[in-house]
Amino acid sequence: MLIEIPEVLNLDELTQVRTLLADAPWADGRITAGSQSAQVKNNWQLPEKCAQSHAARDILLHALNRNALFLSAALPKRIFPPLFNRYEGEHNTFGNHIDNAVRYCEASGQRVRTDLSATLFLADPDSYAGGELVIEDTYGQHSIKLNAGDMVLYPGSSLHRVEPVTEGARVASFFWLESMVRETERRRLLFEMDMSILELRSTQGDSAATVKLTGCYHNLLRMWADS
Repeated sequence: MLIEIPEVLNLDELTQVRTLLADAPWADGRITAGSQSAQVKNNWQLPEKCAQSHAARDILLHALNRNALFLSAALPKRIFPPLFNRYEGEHNTFGNHIDNAVRYCEASGQRVRTDLSATLFLADPDSYAGGELVIEDTYGQHSIKLNAGDMVLYPGSSLHRVEPVTEGARVASFFWLESMVRETERRRLLFEMDMSILELRSTQGDSAATVKLTGCYHNLLRMWADS
């Protein structure tokens, strides 16, 4: 399930994050790469422990926690703290790879199973050339380049890459999360049911059928969720 989530960051939050990253101490992006992905990763990345990373991360997590579409689609249990990368000049691409299945979060001392991957775009799409996020799944290839502040959520098991940036700079945040509902198809079913309930409530109000369907949703979530 691949879902685009618009306007995760509002204009004020986007400006704050951009200001923080403008003077950030970027480092070689291979600092968080696994053995396979390190061979195809060529970008800049913000060190996790620097002050700018902490401040920008807090802004993103606050925005995610209020975003109903994200919460419905991801059903997050644990979120690996957002990271930040930059593609420009000679450090401009990330070849085909699959993210590590489990990430250790030093801050919390917990391991996070990467059920879902996320990329939140921080640069305007017309400010750089190339840099599309290409995700491969059973339905083919999806080329994604979103507006600044928008985010894409996709299965962590997906083969994906970032195309070379040939002009300008592509700046983004990326992170992984462990869902309360591990199985992709179950998450898809719950998400589609939740969206249908919202549509029914907007057209029919809290009718008996809507209330019954809402009960089915929560009973399925109760059956499948690991909180």
